Amino acid sequence: MKTHYKTVLLLFSVLFITQSCSRKKDKFINRNFHALGTKYNILFNGNIALEKGKDGINNEFTENFWELLPVERMVINNQVFLPSENKNADFDRAEEKAIKAIQKHGMNIDGKEKNYQIDEAYLLLGKARYFDQRFVPALAAFNNIMNKYPTSDKINQVKIWREKSSMRLDNNEGAIKKIKRLLKEEDLKDQDLADATATLAQAYINVKSNDSALTQLAIAAAHTKVKREKARYHYIKGQLYNEFGKKDSANLEFNEIIDMHRQVPRSFYINAHIAKSNNFDVTDGNLEEFTEYLTKLEENRENRPFLDKIYYRIAEFHKATMSDSLSEVYYNKSLTKSKPDKYLTALNYETLGDMYFDRNSYKTAGAYYDSTLTAMVPRTKPYRVIKKKRENLDDVIYYEGIAQVNDSILNLISLPKEEQLAVFTTLTEGLKKQALADEEQKQSASKNKESNPISVSNNRNMISTKKLRPGSTRTANQPGLFYFYNPSTVAYGKNEFLKLWGDRALQDNWRSSSKRAGLTDTTKETAVVNVTEGEKFNPETYFATLPTKDTEIDSIKKERNFAYYQLGVIYKEKFKEYQLAKFKLETLLTNNPEDRLILPSKYNLYRIYVELGLSQKADVTKADIIKNYPDSRYAEILLNPQSALSKDENSPEVIYTNLYRKYTNQEYAEVIATAEAQIKKFEGDAIVPKFEILKASAKGRLYGFEAYKEGVNYVALTYANSEEGKKAQQIIQNAIPALAKKEFVADDQAKYFNVIYQFENKSDEDVNAFVEILNKEVKKIKYFELTTSVDLYDENTTFVVVHGLKSIGGASGFAELLKSNDLDKKGKPVKPKITKPYFAISSPNYTIIQRHKNLNAYLKLQ
Repeated sequence: MKTHYKTVLLLFSVLFITQSCSRKKDKFINRNFHALGTKYNILFNGNIALEKGKDGINNEFTENFWELLPVERMVINNQVFLPSENKNADFDRAEEKAIKAIQKHGMNIDGKEKNYQIDEAYLLLGKARYFDQRFVPALAAFNNIMNKYPTSDKINQVKIWREKSSMRLDNNEGAIKKIKRLLKEEDLKDQDLADATATLAQAYINVKSNDSALTQLAIAAAHTKVKREKARYHYIKGQLYNEFGKKDSANLEFNEIIDMHRQVPRSFYINAHIAKSNNFDVTDGNLEEFTEYLTKLEENRENRPFLDKIYYRIAEFHKATMSDSLSEVYYNKSLTKSKPDKYLTALNYETLGDMYFDRNSYKTAGAYYDSTLTAMVPRTKPYRVIKKKRENLDDVIYYEGIAQVNDSILNLISLPKEEQLAVFTTLTEGLKKQALADEEQKQSASKNKESNPISVSNNRNMISTKKLRPGSTRTANQPGLFYFYNPSTVAYGKNEFLKLWGDRALQDNWRSSSKRAGLTDTTKETAVVNVTEGEKFNPETYFATLPTKDTEIDSIKKERNFAYYQLGVIYKEKFKEYQLAKFKLETLLTNNPEDRLILPSKYNLYRIYVELGLSQKADVTKADIIKNYPDSRYAEILLNPQSALSKDENSPEVIYTNLYRKYTNQEYAEVIATAEAQIKKFEGDAIVPKFEILKASAKGRLYGFEAYKEGVNYVALTYANSEEGKKAQQIIQNAIPALAKKEFVADDQAKYFNVIYQFENKSDEDVNAFVEILNKEVKKIKYFELTTSVDLYDENTTFVVVHGLKSIGGASGFAELLKSNDLDKKGKPVKPKITKPYFAISSPNYTIIQRHKNLNAYLKLQ
């Protein structure tokens, strides 16, 4: 009977399950069967996967407290994915579960969904796509719920998520409009109200309506039950209040976070403290209390992961209170802790760079700026600003080095001989002490190296053998006998000790070198003599290197004065450091500079005085320029300030532009002469390197490769830190080796050939008339795309060139064709129009003869 009942019960269960599995029957059993299976199986697993994916995002996301925090903790990845690709496996699984619930358990009967869990499935589907950053498909899922399940109990959440998706697609205005409507029409409570107002706040922030965002964030913070979200909303409110300059209101928001203490992530707690401390006024506040406050933050063990920001804040405080040495210590301490925070690392390096720049330690400042760049994101505006600042610093380092070295030399030269020798004697004494210290360190290292093997060997013997007592049956020569019970070993050890250490008294610190007797002193004296021998330690060696000739001293002075002028201009133009620029230029004028530097220095000083508000000095300098240099362009500018220098026909820019136009017209001799005159006229101006490089190019065109190479090398050496000097250096490294090749190319390796007609510049031949006739003849040739040009070869020779022929024979044949007799209408021969001698040449070889001016060498090969 029991078996019969079991069979009946089994059949009944199978029948019940079969009936309830149907998605086509609108029965109570069917609806609840599928609803329960959807909720407690598929959606349960799908929501677990969704939460796991969200946790993964939160773990990967690093809050950037240096900028306004986003309302939602989520990193937007700009990487492009194909439609079928997913970025996160957990969100992919959540999406699969949602789709499975819709496909396997949906009960769409007569156009209505009977499974009340399907709207939950669509909501899960939309969330999974949203967090996977596929916002258009997410929007489609949320719209599906809006269209098919308008009476769903999740409809308000769906509307919020839909507007979040729209906002991610930059439809902020639409999101604001619809959420405001939702808040007006629906009585949202608790978390729904918090989510809606938080989304609305982010939309307002996106459209730069930060004042409106404050109100919504206050509502969100008051109604959310999630402590992490509450802290975020308060922190954003504090940031916005700081933007509006309302520090007291901002501090109230930060205090809300601080009061929650361990209920919120530690990062919010610490950054709330730091943000609050940033609002402290060092002029009116209690410095002792504030110092104690920062010290407590530093000493709290729980704050160790955030010491980088705490140290930075302490450094900023000391900097504000003019304690530069303390601030530098804390900036460096922050650097040792701030490896994950690239922005903070860049801030520390940049601030230290600025501090060393202000101290005129330009090399050190440059090194800090280099480190700043390594911590910044390339191709951003802040990166470009620091990069430009670093490049400008190259000029400062270069000219400051020249100024310091030459000033030192000139100061030494001005001293009496006795004082000069005293300076060099002090120098050599220091070198001797350093050499002795190095020698002693070397000998000590050598001794330790020799003694260590013995010590190690003895230690091994002591460890590996058993200590025997007197009267032991083991003999002295037995292996493993303890060291001090072996007479031969003890004797050997004594001898080795005397060899190595000498005769030492039994006292404390016996290893000290001063305790060694006998040979020790002699050895030390020998070492002193050996180490301190040589010209390096002789003061006369350095004394002999001082320049004594007037020409050498004048050259040093000129180089020093030019460096001072360049520094004054750089500080004024590039760094706006007017005090430094003023000092350099005023010092220059007291050093009896060359005449070419006096006027531009005075004009730049006039501009600096105006910037610094030194009206009296500015008026005196202006009157001096107008009185003593009435015909200069500077006097003209001062007398007529309304005329822009860049538009003045006598300005260097306009002169350079006109001169470059002559260069393109092949007026090379005039370009060279004019450039030399302008270089003297504008000496000290930033445009001089442009004239130099233009002159070098013109010389290359007129005199050939060697002249060009010499000119470019001069620019690279003389104006090394200018833009033109750097380009010249690149030309020397990259272009000059290729241009130096002057071996002619075989004709079968060339694609194009030219016909050359040579004219002497001093002859009476009319080149223009010849070119006009040649062009008419060239136009008759339809089977080649021929062109003509007039090229200057050197001061005495001009070429008229026909380009575009395809072989050396074709070039010669074309020229011969022009020389052949034509027939008139009566059939009688007429005089040829082109009878001038010519030579044919390939285009590569024509480039070589123009570059190296080796026409005769080419003609000898023909």
